[in-house]
Order: sequence, then structure tokens, then C-alpha cells
Amino acid sequence: MSRAHAESVIKNIIRDIVRECAVRGHAVSDTLVAFMVKAVVLDPRNGFNVDRTLTKQDVQKLEELCLDKLMEKCSPSLDTIKMQVYFDMNYTSRREFLEEIHQVMESRLSSVSREITDSRGKTREELDALYRKIVTYILLRSGLGSPADVKTAQEATAALQSVFPHTELGAFMVLLKRDKEQQLTELTMMVTGIRLFNKASKKGVEDANLHDLMPAALTEALPAASESLENELRESQSLAWKFTSVLQKLTDPDSQSAESDVPVVLLKQALYNIRQHEGFLRMLLADACLCTKHVEILQTEFSSQMKLLKDTVKSKTAVPTATVFPLFKALSKLWSELQDEAELLNILSNIRLNLQPFIASQAKIFSQAYLDDLLEASEVKTDEQRMMESSDERIDPAEMETHEWLLPETAASFNELPLQYNGVCGYTLVNRDGLLLPGNPHVGVLKHKEKLYVFSSREAALKFASSPDDFIEEVAEKAKQSPELIQLLKLHQQFSCVSPYSEMQPGESLLVKPITRCESGTQTDIHPVETNIDMSYEWNEWELRRKAIKLADLLTKVTHSTQTDLSHMRRENMTQTWLPKNAACQSKRDGESNVPKPQIYLAGLRGQRDGQVVKTNFTRPLDE
Repeated sequence: MSRAHAESVIKNIIRDIVRECAVRGHAVSDTLVAFMVKAVVLDPRNGFNVDRTLTKQDVQKLEELCLDKLMEKCSPSLDTIKMQVYFDMNYTSRREFLEEIHQVMESRLSSVSREITDSRGKTREELDALYRKIVTYILLRSGLGSPADVKTAQEATAALQSVFPHTELGAFMVLLKRDKEQQLTELTMMVTGIRLFNKASKKGVEDANLHDLMPAALTEALPAASESLENELRESQSLAWKFTSVLQKLTDPDSQSAESDVPVVLLKQALYNIRQHEGFLRMLLADACLCTKHVEILQTEFSSQMKLLKDTVKSKTAVPTATVFPLFKALSKLWSELQDEAELLNILSNIRLNLQPFIASQAKIFSQAYLDDLLEASEVKTDEQRMMESSDERIDPAEMETHEWLLPETAASFNELPLQYNGVCGYTLVNRDGLLLPGNPHVGVLKHKEKLYVFSSREAALKFASSPDDFIEEVAEKAKQSPELIQLLKLHQQFSCVSPYSEMQPGESLLVKPITRCESGTQTDIHPVETNIDMSYEWNEWELRRKAIKLADLLTKVTHSTQTDLSHMRRENMTQTWLPKNAACQSKRDGESNVPKPQIYLAGLRGQRDGQVVKTNFTRPLDE
């Protein structure tokens, strides 16, 4: 069967099961049905083979088994699976919760914001209506009162007029839509900060006591959420300890008090149910505690910001806007974050309340009196007591040098190690036929194939380490028979065809073997042998074609070569030269003769008018 065909078959099976459940009066989600189909196929007792093509009889049998499991009444196992599906489909990280809160707020205000940004009012009545819509938007976004309250609307209008008078509507109307939305956000922050400051000033609230200014939802949800979660967690823990003690007594091979009419299978399902509920409550309580810490920090910042604002304003008649406006915005931002924390606490409380119906069946089947009768005189031990008793039984790594053991003194961040089976002892789970006992890391943590395992005792650790692969396979077989263990013990990696509910899409294929994917990397030298580098190598086919066309075009061209500095001594070159020859030609020449220089002197030129001039010739003769 091809993968596409198998996926189509599974989608049809899921659709038929959902339709049949609806006919029988039970509304189930596609995600729940998809997981139930996978669980039925995984269970070896049902006889399905993932490598064989599904026949019509196989499909009919699969649908009947799934319907029987989905229609069970008072089934702790089914309730546990439903609880896991609900939690993983509704619970997410704190960051995503806050993003969802902001998206919901934006969607609620989108219609009002659109009316404001798309308004083209020109008359006075239309502009007044637009101004009132802006006030309504600010009140809805800030959460400081209802727009239907006249007094609240008047306060918000007065605060808005101080920063955005009616005369500014003309400039607001000509802005782009994006700029209008940004200005609306800034006006909301300004008005909210002004109103908070006015409330503090009117009531005379002291700097250290701003409880009256906190969001009403926060003051109500903060103590109630943490207290309710803590109380419910204590009840779940107490019940889990009692179920564990009962099963420990009934599954003890040395005990002779086991009764044949005691529903051990239902007791185990009830234990899985309450342990899963306990795990979810721990996650919700951790988030609630984190909210409490954030609220304390925000309240401190809110008080300091209000004090700074009061010191800035005091009794001054006028304060520069560049000084006071950022303080109003900061105050409004803190107020918005406090509201987010209140909304987040409300979401956590709703999840806690919606988890309660999923633990009703085990409470209906096993009353407290019935459990007390099964316990008789046995002691109910808490998880802390079990760990205290086994803390002295420590593994000596020298005993089993073939395995790597982690101890508190040899491992950093020991309490934060990612333990397999969600911290449950795998040996006890196999040896006691599905009993869940918390492992004690201080006994010793076994590192096997890059995974970490903890155990409830030293004996359990040594026996598990003697053949870990066999025990790991046995744990997987237990999970196939009790599919709620896949989520409870976090075995999704071991069952590659079963995804966490939050990652599962309706109609995902199960009967097809999944395609295994992993991230891997390798490093190789581009040219291992440097001397064989081919500088002209080209891997691109189109580049080779381009070069071939270029070479073909050169056939019609006259080629020539030139030797340069870069090509010097790169190839053999030969050239023929002729030495210059002596040559002369007749041309006009300069000539000269050697004659004496004439030297003649005259005497008697001055002082005598009629005197005789004497001429003396000192020129040398030619024959000298």
C-alpha cells in the first residue's frame, strides 16, 4: 500500500468513526479519534500488521475496536487520553499565551478601529461622533471602566482633550491608515496614564500601597488561582500516593494478601489517570507562580513610576510635554502588562477547571473507603518518603564499569537532567506489571545510549543496568497495551509513529511506517590532494555550454597571443632576434678655422681737437 493511499484510508476511517460517535450521542474530536486509531493498531493484542495491506475486514475490525474504546463508560484509561488531548490542545508556552491574548484583544477592537480609520466625516456632527468613537476605543483597550458608564466616559474625554483636542481631528483625518492606528495606540497610552495618575491623586494613594489601582481581574485571580491549584495538587498527590501503596501491596510477589476479585487493571488505570492529572497541575502551578513573581515586579515598578510622576508634576501649573508624556506612557505600559498577567491567570484557572471532569470516573469507581479497605494496615508513603528511604542506597560506579553513572558530585546541574520516563523507575514498571514509582536520582542515574534513567532503589538500578535494552523494550510493550503511558512517560521518540497531541494533525497516517529524518552533517576537504587541483574544472552544465559556444565563435576570428608578467614562464616560448648592425650615412658636417682675434687700440682721442690719433695694432700674426 502506498503512503498516499494509506493516508486516505486512515482519513476515511477517522471520518467514519467521528460520524458514528456523533450518531451514538458522543461528540469526539478528530485528534482524539486519530490517536485512538494509532493506539489500537499499536496494541499487539489486536493483531494488526502495519506492513500488510488493510483489507475490508481489517478496516471494519479497526473501526469497531475504536468505537468500543471511545464508547466506554467510567473508563479511567479513556479519561486519561481525553485529558491528555485536551491539555495539549489548549496549553502552550507563556509567550504564546500572551501573543494569543493580544491577538484576541486586536480582533475585538478591529471593528471599532476600522470605523475610526475609515471615517470621512466632514460635518460637525460626524466629527463629534468620530471623537466619541476614539474615546470608546481608548476605554475598551485600556480596560479602565466601561464606555457605557457616563462618568467614566467623561473622565476619558477630559483626559483625551488635554492631549488631543477636537481641533486636531482635521490633521488626524488626512493621515494614512497605518499612521492613524499608531496614533490611536499612543493616545490610548497617554489617556490611560493620565487617568491612572488622576485616580492616584484623587484617592491620595500612598506610594507603597497601590492595591486599589490594580486591575480588578488581577486582584481577584491572583490569590484564587494559586490557592486553588495548590489545594487541588495536594489532593491529587494524596490520592496518587494511596493508589501507589495499594498497587505496591497487590503486586508484591512476596505478599499473600492479594485478592482475586480486586480489579488491578482498573487500579493501574486510575493511578495513571491521577498521576497525569498531578503532572498537569504541576505545570499550571509553575506558570501561576511565575505570574505571581511577574506581578510583584510590575507592582514595584508601577509604584516607583507613579512616585516619579508625582515628583515631576507636584504642584506645578505647567509641565513640559517632553518630560511628562513618556512617564504617562510608561505607566500605561505597566498597566497593560498587569492586565496580561490577570488574563493569563484566568486562562490557567479555566484549564484547571476543565481538567476536573477527566478524573471523575476513577473517583466514581474507587471511593476513599474502598481504598482504605484495600490498604488495611499498610502505610501510605509519600514520594518524598520513598526518596528519603532510598537515598542511602547509592550506586558505586566501580561495580559496573561497563556503564556510565551520574551522581550529584560528578554531574553539573544534576537536578535539571532530562530523565527518561518522566522520572519514573523503568525496572519497577516492568517488574511490577505497570506500577509507577518515582525514581530517585541520588541513587544514581544510568546513562545508556545518550539517555538517562533513574530508579527507585539500588537493586532496581543494578538489574536494569544488567540488560537495559530488554527493559526498554518491555516498557514499550507496556505502553502499547496502555496507550496513555505514551504521553505520561514521554515515549514519543520511542514510538516514532505516535506524535504528541499538540503536533498531531487530524487524519495523520499511522499504518504507514514513518519516514525517518534526522539532522546530520559531515566535513570533507574540497581538494584532498592539492597538486591535482584543476583550476579549469566547471560543474555547471550551462557554464560549460557557454564556454563551448564561445570557443566555437573563435573559429572565425584571428587569434594572437601576448606574453605578460602573469603568463611568464608558464609555457615554452621561442622567438628569433637579430643583433643590431653597424650602419653610417654621409651628412652635412660643421667645420671651423683658427684665426687670431683682432686687437686694435686707438690713442689720443680725448683732450685734443686737432691732435693726432695714434693707432696701435696688437693682432698676432698668422704664422705664429
